[in-house]
Amino acid sequence: MSFRMLHTMIRVGDLDRSIDFYTRLLGMTLLRRQDYPDGRFTLAFVGYGDEQANSVIELTHNWDTPAYDLGTGFGHIALGVPDIYGTCEGLAAAGAKITRPPGPMKHGRTVIAFLEDPDGYKIELIETA
Repeated sequence: MSFRMLHTMIRVGDLDRSIDFYTRLLGMTLLRRQDYPDGRFTLAFVGYGDEQANSVIELTHNWDTPAYDLGTGFGHIALGVPDIYGTCEGLAAAGAKITRPPGPMKHGRTVIAFLEDPDGYKIELIETA
């Protein structure tokens, strides 16, 4: 049996705000967006490449729900970046909320940082260079 990661789904309160965050600040592309009027929801898929070859994020917007409690089960989305310090500087200048500045992990050498999307979901940046 063979499996491939397709997407991670998160529910968002303001779809346009979330699409702007993931595309403008994190450089993803809006791959597709579909309204489902009978179900009163919209799905938007964002990512760094074609869904046939890359894992993506599914942003789900339920029209009648303006906000969500994040809960305690979800951890974070991780993105690799070659220059974590420069990336965080640019993100902060563009208005992103950096919740953990770049630096080595507490019990290791990997350089990481954390930021939050507009709904409060955690995104870990990991320096890959």
